[in-house]
Amino acid sequence: MIWNEAKECMSRDEKIVLQGARLVKTVDRVYHSVPFYRKKMQNIGIEPGDIRDITDLEKLPFTTKADLRENYPFGLFAVPQSEIVRIHASSGTTGKATVVGYTRRDLDIWSECVARAFTMAGVSKDDIIQVAYGYGLFTGGLGAHNGAEKLGATVVPMSTGNTKKLTTMMIDFGATAIACTPSYLLHIAETLEENGELDMIKLKVAICGAEPWTENMRKQIEAKLNIHAHDIYGLSEIMGPGVACDCEYHKGLHVYDDHFLPEVIDPDTLLAVAEGELGELVFTTITKEGIPLLRYRTRDLTSISYETCECGRTLPRISRFKGRSDDMLIIRGVNVFPSQVEAALLEMGETSPHYMMIVDRANNLDTLEVQVEVNERFFSDEIKELEKLTKKIEHALQQALGIAAKVKLVEPKSIERSMGKAVRVIDKRKLV
Repeated sequence: MIWNEAKECMSRDEKIVLQGARLVKTVDRVYHSVPFYRKKMQNIGIEPGDIRDITDLEKLPFTTKADLRENYPFGLFAVPQSEIVRIHASSGTTGKATVVGYTRRDLDIWSECVARAFTMAGVSKDDIIQVAYGYGLFTGGLGAHNGAEKLGATVVPMSTGNTKKLTTMMIDFGATAIACTPSYLLHIAETLEENGELDMIKLKVAICGAEPWTENMRKQIEAKLNIHAHDIYGLSEIMGPGVACDCEYHKGLHVYDDHFLPEVIDPDTLLAVAEGELGELVFTTITKEGIPLLRYRTRDLTSISYETCECGRTLPRISRFKGRSDDMLIIRGVNVFPSQVEAALLEMGETSPHYMMIVDRANNLDTLEVQVEVNERFFSDEIKELEKLTKKIEHALQQALGIAAKVKLVEPKSIERSMGKAVRVIDKRKLV
């Protein structure tokens, strides 16, 4: 079933005309409403009249996460505060949070996109859906919630943190759909299995996102729960969940490009790569009012296809992400940078700046171990002293990262040195 056939199955020629008109309008608006963009465009000699259709997109400047932080909190908003009806923000663990504002129309479009995605996954108004993403400043919970309500489904706003209550209500309410991270869904499946409750659920579909996952993980979820599992993509800077989703053929995630104009570029040359080639995903929002962004660099590596899908949709499809063009890791749904670990260790002063982050997945949950070299003057053979230091570092990392990490102290000069760029991360999750 297709929620909005007129838009999701629009011919490529019609779509290009629509995108061009929306792009021209967006550029004119940010030029006259957002000093940041006016200055950026003036610096490269571009005026709104130079943008006539989407072939002129490459003339526009890029936007980065750093730009949002430097304009914290509301510097990139394109409407008066009185028109902003909701704010979401990142955790701000790496410094200033990135803040996004939504007008009432933005929220309506967001709900429309999520309704399209959920319909693509097979959810309808006859379903009972548990939303088990976090509610609050994070976009996952409220984004999925409002989209499911627009669809007409019965929403159970579970949020996260109480798996026993979730599984009890899943059985008692006869929930037929769930939206959550894939690793949490596997944990839910294991809980049901341990309690002998797998054959008591009526679940038929899951819409999972907010962290990278593999095709094998999808198959594992489907086999354990006897359901269909779909991948949903979003990022708060652009909208939240509902920017893209995969259909029943699982041959890439359909991007709602009537709202979010995608590009895939070479992260070094910043030039567009050919269709099907790997590059960095970039989005320009062409209907957003609160905080429209030009050419936002997501840092996610993917490829794009414009072939019509077997499902009948003409929306472009992006492949599963192959990594990132920066050093950010996503661990248990939290953005983690190696530089955060380094900063926390240096601030303590009892360790050397040499460390290694080992990311793995155990029992379907991401794990993080940080091996830390201890300064010789602090190194001790007394176990109590080393245990005390270990706990101190674990506490410092928890404060810096927002997630727990296991710390393993190692002897001075035991971590391999690199002649080039230091290798700080070993990711064993095999996400490709």
